[in-house]
Amino acid sequence: MGHAEAGSSAITAENVHELFPEVEALSVMSPTTCGVSAAESGDFEGYDEEQVRMMDKVCIVLDVDDEPIGRASKRVCHLVTNIDKGLLHRAFSCFVKLAQELGIKPEQVPLEDFYFLTRVHYKAPSDGKWGEHEMDCILFIQADVDLAVNRNEVQDFRWVSPEDLKRMFATPVLQYTPWFKLICASLLFQWWADLGTPEFQRNTNEKVIRRM
Repeated sequence: MGHAEAGSSAITAENVHELFPEVEALSVMSPTTCGVSAAESGDFEGYDEEQVRMMDKVCIVLDVDDEPIGRASKRVCHLVTNIDKGLLHRAFSCFVKLAQELGIKPEQVPLEDFYFLTRVHYKAPSDGKWGEHEMDCILFIQADVDLAVNRNEVQDFRWVSPEDLKRMFATPVLQYTPWFKLICASLLFQWWADLGTPEFQRNTNEKVIRRM
């Protein structure tokens, strides 16, 4: 995947607001919601109130070298019309989801037990209106946890082995988020195999950006 651009211009701190009016440049950040709120946008008729509210959460807007250049709402960052012009934001993927989705208590997953592995720059459409264009920071943790699943975020869940997951990928009726399939296909199963062994350390704190 090549570097993201809007038209022929690289997206920078100096031009990001001009290219994307709902993005606030670093120099003019305000404490209020970025751009039009999700509720006011008209994009979420029939959606659950909590889901609409989540789309107002603020994302860090980046250039292609992972340097922060502004901020925008989750709604703005996931619109395909913006993604197709190169809008990129930072994301974090943890291979144990936490409080928002699974209700895991912070004390069961202390920050010092997380491993930073790498950064993945990827772009993936969703349904024609929404999509993903993210610089995804990959975190890994192995922990015994208690779940209190948020049914507004998670329809179902199960514990799986690597072999279970491979069989699930081969089942046509099952669907997966684009980032998860990309990472699993290229990286996850090796990380999983190395987990709990001295070899796992070689996967951590990678400096390069993996572009997919």
